[in-house]
Amino acid sequence: MANSKSAKKRAQQNIVRRDRNRNVRSALRTKARKFLSAVESGDVSAAETSLRSVESALDSAASKGVIPRKRAARKASRLALHLDKMRAQG
Repeated sequence: MANSKSAKKRAQQNIVRRDRNRNVRSALRTKARKFLSAVESGDVSAAETSLRSVESALDSAASKGVIPRKRAARKASRLALHLDKMRAQG
């Protein structure tokens, strides 16, 4: 347990930040699942809007430092491939 006043403050800040980051990551996963379900249903317009939402959330999380920038770019790229495959199938 933290002994000094500053250590107690840091511990509390870490708890708050961990919870905030956890919420951001959870929202990312939820948006990604929503996009993938739109792709599976074959709804192109819903998938496009959902992909924009996911990419925006990924960029936001990367800029906040919740996830690394390259992971955000890789995830966005792989999700975009799903949309491209859906368009190619017609």
